[in-house]
Amino acid sequence: MSELKNDRFLRALLRQPVDRTPIWMMRQAGRYLPEYKATRAQAGDFMSLCKNHELACEVTIQPLERYPLDAAILFSDILTIPDAMGLGLYFETGEGPRFKKVLRTEKDVADLPVANTEADLDYVLKAVSTIRRELNGRVPLIGFSGSPWTLATYMVEGGSSKDFRHVKAMMYDTPEIMHELLNKLALSVIDYLNAQIKAGAQAVQIFDTWGGTLSDVCYREFSLAYMKKIVDGLIREHDGQKIPVILFTKGGGQWLEAMAATGADALGLDWTTDIGSARARVGGTVALQGNMDPSVLYASPQTIRKEVKRILDSFGKGSGHVFNLGHGIHQFVDPEHAKAFVEAVTELSPEYHL
Repeated sequence: MSELKNDRFLRALLRQPVDRTPIWMMRQAGRYLPEYKATRAQAGDFMSLCKNHELACEVTIQPLERYPLDAAILFSDILTIPDAMGLGLYFETGEGPRFKKVLRTEKDVADLPVANTEADLDYVLKAVSTIRRELNGRVPLIGFSGSPWTLATYMVEGGSSKDFRHVKAMMYDTPEIMHELLNKLALSVIDYLNAQIKAGAQAVQIFDTWGGTLSDVCYREFSLAYMKKIVDGLIREHDGQKIPVILFTKGGGQWLEAMAATGADALGLDWTTDIGSARARVGGTVALQGNMDPSVLYASPQTIRKEVKRILDSFGKGSGHVFNLGHGIHQFVDPEHAKAFVEAVTELSPEYHL
């Protein structure tokens, strides 16, 4: 494969020296971009876009054409794994993801197969290899998956949830059934991410979107333990290159020390944690990714620049910081404001690396 022309994202994840702070945005290929909307319309719907490796490649690269980003992230969805396990994923307009089949009983979980990536998610692997080829060493490619707990919430609830009543009832009432489900999901995620790495992903991120809804004891038992199992099972070197692993628990600021102890290379932070205090707590062992509030992008370019400077000041000098939003970019953000954000990071950050 072609030589990597820009490796500052990978270097920062491994806390190696860089010339400036690298930047990418969660959901950088998405609905805020008019060109994305045009390609999605061409595909017909969201899942058709995910399953067409050439169009998935096209939308992955679109934000790189607009902004000087330091990484591309595979265009896909965290719910491809439950779909591959036979739950029948579909999307309702305005309602978000739904499953034709939900998991509510011991038998439902017992009958669930572990996902086979090669057999059932080959379209994702085709997208990874196509994107990697088209990037031609321009920037690294990030692969990703949802965490077992986050995937379980959708599979038990049948879609998005505000109160998580079914999944939390299962967790508290029948923890052995929940552990069986989470173990199957962890094995599926290990297979999925390792297949992405073999297909060309140069770093991987585990999105634990709903870990922050758990109590301290439940987070450690039902979310973090399974993310550690995944980290332990991942390919950490491929084609002579280290493959960094990023863990991101939204609302997970209180667990940073425990997350760092999993062996991950970097932790994603949402905007509720100060990045300077996070660095003081765990910066000696892991890199940090984040963590501007995505809503700042609704503000003026001057305000965006000021907030970028504040976060750079908070992290301080030296490597080990990947600039990002604290969650995905919102669909109603003006692309020019995203541009102001990326430009602020690229212009202001070199002085922190002298």
